[in-house]
Amino acid sequence: MGHGPSPSSPTPGAEKREKQYRVHLGFGDHRGGITGAHSYFYADEAKCDQHMETFLRCIDASRGSSEDGFCAIKMTALARPQFLVSFSEVLVKWRRFFHQMAAEEGQAGRAVLDTKLQVEKLQEALANLGIASKAEIQQWFTGENVGTSGTVDLLDWNRLLDSRTKLSKPLLIPNRKTGQPEPLLSRFGEEEEQQLKRVLQRMDVLARSAMEQGVRLMVDAEQSYFQPAISRLAVETQRRFNRSQPVIYNTHQCYLREAYNNVTGDMELSHREGWHFGTKLVRGAYMEQERERAAQMGYEDPINPTYEKTNEMYHRCLDYVLEKIKQRWKAGVMVATHNEDTVKFTLHRMKELGIHPSDKKVCFGQLLGMCDQITFPLGQAGFPVYKYVPFGPVKEVLPYLSRRAQENRGIMQRANRERDLLWKEVKRRLLSGNPFSP
Repeated sequence: MGHGPSPSSPTPGAEKREKQYRVHLGFGDHRGGITGAHSYFYADEAKCDQHMETFLRCIDASRGSSEDGFCAIKMTALARPQFLVSFSEVLVKWRRFFHQMAAEEGQAGRAVLDTKLQVEKLQEALANLGIASKAEIQQWFTGENVGTSGTVDLLDWNRLLDSRTKLSKPLLIPNRKTGQPEPLLSRFGEEEEQQLKRVLQRMDVLARSAMEQGVRLMVDAEQSYFQPAISRLAVETQRRFNRSQPVIYNTHQCYLREAYNNVTGDMELSHREGWHFGTKLVRGAYMEQERERAAQMGYEDPINPTYEKTNEMYHRCLDYVLEKIKQRWKAGVMVATHNEDTVKFTLHRMKELGIHPSDKKVCFGQLLGMCDQITFPLGQAGFPVYKYVPFGPVKEVLPYLSRRAQENRGIMQRANRERDLLWKEVKRRLLSGNPFSP
C-alpha cells in the first residue's frame, strides 16, 4: 500500500487547504500505519466492500430483533478517510464562499436560512470573478431550477455544487481576504470522483436491503473533519429512500457550534423537496480529541465551550424538530441520550405539543446495559425505545464505550444510582417472600 505525503513533504497547494481539513498523523486521519477504532486505511476499495457485506449481515440480524428496528452503519467503513476529509473541505469551502459574498452585501450575522443573495447580482459577481462564463452561470440556475424566486439561499447554493457536470472539473474561487484564486477542489480529482460514486453505490445497496427487510439505517457521526462529507452522503441517500417514510437517519452532534444550523438546514431541505427527515440527536463523542487537534493545527475549536452550552444546543435542536413534527412536517427523531433531564424535557414538550407516543415520530435510545431506569419506564409508558448494541473486538469496543462516558459526564453517578435501585428492588422482593416475581 502506498503512503500519502508526510508532513515534511506537503503536496502542491497543501498550504492553501483549510487547516481543519489537512491530514494529521497523530489523529488517525492520514495513511502511514496509524490505526484506531474509527480510522480505516485500505490498500484498495475491496475492504470497503467487505464492510458493506458485514453491514448487510447486520441488517439481516436486525430484521427479527424488533419491530421497526435500526441498524447503525459507519461511513468511515464504506469510504476512505482521505476521501471524506477531501470532500468535507470542498463542501466547507463552497459554503464559506457563500457566506463571504453575503457578508459583502451586509448580511453578516443573519441566521443561515435567512441569508439570501439576489440571483442577478450573484450571477454578475460570479462572472466578474472569472469562476465561469456568464452563459455557464446562467445555465447553472436554469438547469437546476434554482433561484426561481429571485434569490438564492444556502440550500440553493449547495444544489449548484451538486449540479456540476463533474466535481473534478477545475473550479477556482477567490480568497476574499487575499484576492488570489484558490482551487476549490485542490485534492478532489478523478480518483475521488470515482470514490464518491462507489460509496453512494454501497449506500444504495444497504438502503435497498434495509427497505426490503423493514429495517431503518442510522448513519453514525464522526469527527468534525469527516462530518460534512458524511452528512452530505447521508442526505443524498435520504433524498432517494425517505420518500414514503424515514428509512435513513442521519446523526447530528449537538456539541458542535454549528449543530443548530445543520439540523435546521437539513430539515428545511427535506421539507422543500418532500422527503422524510430522520435524525438521531446526540451530544457528541470526540470532544477531547477535537479540541486537541484544533489547538495543535491552529483552527477554531468546533466544539461548544462548556457542557452546559452543549445541553442548551441539544434542547434547542430537539425543540425545533418537535415543533416541526407538530406542524406535520415529515420527520422522525431518536432522542439518543442517557441524560434524565433531556428525557424529561422531551416528554414535557411532547405533552405540550400534543405529540403522542403512538405517533412513533419520537423514539429514545440508550446503550445496552446503561440507564435501564430510563429505558424500562419509557417502554412501559408506550414510547418507542431502543437499546443500542455495539459489538466487535474488545480493543475497539472499549474505546467506543469510553467516549460514551466522556459524552455523558454523569454516567458513573447514574450507574451508582442504578445499582442502588436494583439493590432496593432485590430487598423488596426478599421481604415480600416472592424473590422471583415482579
